[in-house]
Amino acid sequence: MRSQSIAFFTRNEQGISKFRIWLMRGLYALTFIGLAFQAWETLLYPEEPLRYLEGVAFSFWAAYATLMGLGVFFPLRMLPLIFLQLAYKAIWAIWVYLPMEAANMVTPHATSFYNICLTAIVLDVLVIPWYHVFKTYRLKLLKKD
Repeated sequence: MRSQSIAFFTRNEQGISKFRIWLMRGLYALTFIGLAFQAWETLLYPEEPLRYLEGVAFSFWAAYATLMGLGVFFPLRMLPLIFLQLAYKAIWAIWVYLPMEAANMVTPHATSFYNICLTAIVLDVLVIPWYHVFKTYRLKLLKKD
């Protein structure tokens, strides 16, 4: 049993443990399940034609959720999607929700999404293999061709 648990924390050639890869897969799956069905259902079976920005948002979420589904199978290749999730939820929480709160314009839906954003931000920060990110992306940015 001990050797199996140790094997679970062994690192692959990129220096990432199997445990971290499975955490990433779980995050991809959670996002896919939590978003894909609602987004695609809204696009495929709308009660009425979607307004412009509502259509843009649901189109983005449908594409994003579908790509997150691919992340279950290709966790490192789809890592930029987790960055996107971290960025857009942090941006929304800071530049949309907080001004709404300051103006006493918060709705129950906004509060619910804000809580989802905070949870996702924490999960993203915990799941992202930061050493791999800095090693891979920093070196590629600094490398001159």
